[in-house]
Amino acid sequence: MKPLAKGRAAFVGRFDRGVWVLVTIQLITAMGFSISLPYLSLYLNQQRGLSMTVVGAIMLASALVAAVGRLAGGELADRFGRRPVLLTAMALRVALFVGMTLLLAFAGPVWAIAGAYLLVRLTGAFAMPAISAMVADLAPEGRRTESYGLLRAGTNLGWGAGPALGGYLATVFPYAALFALTALFSLIAFVLVVAFVRESHHAREPRAGLKALAETFRDLRFVAFVGLSLLVLVAGGQLVSTLSVFVVARLGYSEAAFGGLLTLNGLLVAALQYPIARWTERRPRLLGLVAGAFLYGAGYLLFGWVRAYSALMGAIVVVTFGEMLFAPTTLSVVADLAPPARRGRYMGAFGLAESFGWSAGPFLGGVLLDALPHSPATMWGIISSFAFVAALGFLIWGRKKRTPKGFSPSGHKAHP
Repeated sequence: MKPLAKGRAAFVGRFDRGVWVLVTIQLITAMGFSISLPYLSLYLNQQRGLSMTVVGAIMLASALVAAVGRLAGGELADRFGRRPVLLTAMALRVALFVGMTLLLAFAGPVWAIAGAYLLVRLTGAFAMPAISAMVADLAPEGRRTESYGLLRAGTNLGWGAGPALGGYLATVFPYAALFALTALFSLIAFVLVVAFVRESHHAREPRAGLKALAETFRDLRFVAFVGLSLLVLVAGGQLVSTLSVFVVARLGYSEAAFGGLLTLNGLLVAALQYPIARWTERRPRLLGLVAGAFLYGAGYLLFGWVRAYSALMGAIVVVTFGEMLFAPTTLSVVADLAPPARRGRYMGAFGLAESFGWSAGPFLGGVLLDALPHSPATMWGIISSFAFVAALGFLIWGRKKRTPKGFSPSGHKAHP
């Protein structure tokens, strides 16, 4: 066997077949999502006349339903298994995107479009704890960050291809065509789940409900970690809604130009996420948390000062490196802190931070866009301060020596 073929076989063999199936499903799903959803804020703002504060409020409302989806999805994934939860979420997602296509095609009521979007967020949130927990089930402890890095690389390969296609289509076809494509991609992903995903969780959690969930929030170290992560994700949540309006409506670039920024983000993650995750796996978890939060803040701070398109691309690069350090590290930390039978619950609880961050972030951004239309440096400075505060908080969090369940900031078992 040639060295290149051996290397390829060794790389494929590092991961369970189920991990590769999930990577493929996430790639297809993300491509479908990124064709349409980044342009929903533009559609509501420019074609339906909603202010950015109202658009941001819709995004914030989606945090509430997404939080419910994360918590319910995590609980049910521990109780009944990962596969049934994933199948249900994917089937509902197909139906919802078909509905959104019809609503946009016939200029349906704004409240109905907003409601469909909230349900899309609900089903997406419902699926994520099952996927994250399944990766933790299938990956050995020493390769979890690598495995999450691979999952994100596949996701962002799809995310990178979608916005460029969506940006082009938005200049030629009505927005409804974008959502029709998303429905098609969601259907393909659902078929793959039916055909290839196998259950990975057999030691089922016998207890479920609010009382059992409350035990998770008595893990104070985990709660502190979730709170700090939320600050970073509020900054990270600007990537789609706030940034799209800022680049197109405030700086005067086209939808296709904004799509190019998201494409750069996605392609960088697709190309570099896995090697960065593998590099991070061999270093303290704290490095990925602190450096990732700091780069998130630095990248968004740059948007307040730069105007040339090449400089905007540079800012996206900085944000993306923060994302590549921070995102897989956080999932590895959650998997390390969680008992094996409760990984779905812990992933669902951590999903609260992701849901609120990615929805409260656009709400904050929308309010700041309306309140500070001529002060982009102040606007982006306020947003980036959340990430900088979190970076400092992680340094303090990581200094504590006593850690539950044998976790240490390095990712290895702490010695008694």
